[in-house]
Amino acid sequence: MAEAGKSIGEFTERLESELGKAIVGQGELLEETAAALLTGGHVLLEGVPGTAKTLLVRALGRALDLSWGRIQFTPDLMPADVTGSYVYRTEQAEFEFRRGPVFVNLLLADEVNRAPAKTQSALLEAMEEGAVTVDGERHELPRPFVVFATQNPLEHEGTYPLPEAELDRFLFKSVIDLPGRDEEIEILKRHRDGFDPRDLAAAGIQPVAGPEALAGLTASVREGVEVEDVVLGYAADLVRQTRDWAGIAIGAGPRAAVHLMRAARALAAMRGRDFVLPDDVKRLSVPVLRHRIMLGAEREIEGVTPDDVIRDLVGSLEVPRTRKEQG
Repeated sequence: MAEAGKSIGEFTERLESELGKAIVGQGELLEETAAALLTGGHVLLEGVPGTAKTLLVRALGRALDLSWGRIQFTPDLMPADVTGSYVYRTEQAEFEFRRGPVFVNLLLADEVNRAPAKTQSALLEAMEEGAVTVDGERHELPRPFVVFATQNPLEHEGTYPLPEAELDRFLFKSVIDLPGRDEEIEILKRHRDGFDPRDLAAAGIQPVAGPEALAGLTASVREGVEVEDVVLGYAADLVRQTRDWAGIAIGAGPRAAVHLMRAARALAAMRGRDFVLPDDVKRLSVPVLRHRIMLGAEREIEGVTPDDVIRDLVGSLEVPRTRKEQG
């Protein structure tokens, strides 16, 4: 089992190295992206325009030899624009299904909160079922299928709040920070020296694994990483505390605990271990929970963020010791 952790750790290092040829910095984002891929989880990306969200998905597609696509979500986007539709073929005198842009391994749902509820529901089915239903017919999506949905934290005009059911399907909400001064200078240097984000072949990104290899690594995480009962209890207590914590109006549901455990398993394997430590749970508590809780009005007026509350909550819990740590 330890070999599984080692191989996944090597895969993660190689993946982050290849992505680093296109993306400067963003270490936490790349770590969360790798964990999502190893669990088949979806990611909600929040950041201002120009922070490499599209570039991340394109680079992932090249580094993993996966198909990718982008849908620009707008208020007039219809479900058929996402899923596809049936068209009548005169020559065959029959209807034929024309696949929509959702039929890819990696889907960038750009400005996802600009689409109306009916379109959101079509994406929700794809995320939850790995399939879409059109005119009563079910169509399976490629495997793996991972959604990277973006939303701009600054613009709210013309947007629709994402339904709680859809938010709960995202493994992580990853916040993309603006680069520091040194990172921004490095970005400028790369563009000065000829970097073209539309030509990732010239950037030298090489595939580190294909779909079959990624499926094998995902199975290794699921089957080869031990989670002791005390760690399960720690994850459950953390999520349950969000339902009673002062300042939180709506806490996280049971799916949050499941996602937290799955993500912690992936992180443990990425760090070369075949067992989960409480520190793995702590590291991922913010990206797993920040989109699943709603603060009370008073805390929002005070300028408190979900991240602040989650960190306070995590700091209040006693951290258990596992058998691995004791032995």
